[in-house]
Amino acid sequence: MDNQEQAEFLIEALPYIKKYYNKILVIKYGGSAMTDEKLKRSVMNDVSVLSALGIKVVLVHGGGPEISDISRRMGVAPKFVNGLRYTDRDTAEIARMALAGKVNKSLVDLLQSAGCKAVGLCGEDGHMLRCEMMSEELGYVGRIVNVDTGIVKDVLGLGYVPVISPIGFDGDGNIYNVNADTAAAAIAGAIGAESLILMTDIKGLLEDKDDPESLIKKVYVSDIPALVKQGIISGGMIPKIECCKEAIRRGVNKVFITDGRVYHSILVEILSEEGSGTMFYS
Repeated sequence: MDNQEQAEFLIEALPYIKKYYNKILVIKYGGSAMTDEKLKRSVMNDVSVLSALGIKVVLVHGGGPEISDISRRMGVAPKFVNGLRYTDRDTAEIARMALAGKVNKSLVDLLQSAGCKAVGLCGEDGHMLRCEMMSEELGYVGRIVNVDTGIVKDVLGLGYVPVISPIGFDGDGNIYNVNADTAAAAIAGAIGAESLILMTDIKGLLEDKDDPESLIKKVYVSDIPALVKQGIISGGMIPKIECCKEAIRRGVNKVFITDGRVYHSILVEILSEEGSGTMFYS
C-alpha cells in the first residue's frame, strides 16, 4: 500500500473510528490465527491499533489444541463426545492450566510487545462466568448461567485490554471448560458491547459451502431459521450462529463472522464499508 492508498484508507475509516470510539468491541480469537505465529502477531497488532484509536477491546480466546497437547503430556488422553471435549475433573484442571496459564499469558505478552496495555483474566476472576454442568455426558463443560462483568469494566476503565480465558466456576468449588464462542457472546451481551467478532477458519457464511465466492455479506437474525432449513447453515456452523443470535438477543448491535486466516481481517471488518466476512444484525 503506497502513501496515497494509506491516506484514502484513513479517510474511509474515519466515520467508523468515530462510531466505535469509546464503545466496546468483543473479539473471540481462535482457529488458525492462534497457531500461525505471523497471524498471531498480526491480530495482536490489530487489537493494539483499535485500542490506540479509543475503542475498548475485550479479547476472549480459545485454545483446544493446547488443552489436548498438555493432556497428552500428562498422560490423559483427550476424549470427545459428538465433537465436544469430554471434561472430567482432571481435564478441567488441565483446561485451566492451558488456557488461563499458557495461552492467556502468552497473548498478554504479545499485546504488551505490540504497545498495548493488557491484563489476563479467566471466568473465575471476579466470579465472571458462573456455570452449571451442560450434561452428564460431557462432564464439566459449562453452561453459563450468570455473567458478572464488573472486573472487565474495571480493567477497561484503567485503559487495559482484558484478555479472557473461558474457564467458569460454580458455587461448589468446581471449574468448567466453556466454549469460547459461547463465552464471548455472553460477555458481549452482559457488558453492552457495540459489536462482537467471531474469528474462524472460514470466510464467513457461504451460500454454497464449496464455493468461497458465495459469501453472504449480511444476515438478519430473523432469516436464520430459513437458512438452517435450506441447509445453508449446517453442521458446525449451527452452534456458532446460535452464538451470534444469542449475542444480538442480549443487545449487541452487530455480530461478525470473520476469516482469521486473513491478515488484518479485524481492521477491514470494523473500519471499512465492505467488511470481510458475514454480518448478523436484528
